[in-house]
Amino acid sequence: MKNIVIISVQQRKNVSSAVQEVLSEYGCLIKTRLGITDSTPKKCSQTGLIILEFLGNKREVTLMTKKLSKIVGVVVKTVSI
Repeated sequence: MKNIVIISVQQRKNVSSAVQEVLSEYGCLIKTRLGITDSTPKKCSQTGLIILEFLGNKREVTLMTKKLSKIVGVVVKTVSI
């Protein structure tokens, strides 16, 4: 089973360091990371999506998503397929 974690980040400039801190804590369990923003060459987007393929077990996924969800402006969803 694969665990996919989708993280929606609002106010990216304000919360990116807190999000990165949590992701670094679980870095050895993140196989794939994809970041998507609506930025253009003339405008930096303040919102973004981070999609992770997570290698950890259900308990580790839950711990990470709880930490991320405590950050204001961050919404996390997990899909197991």
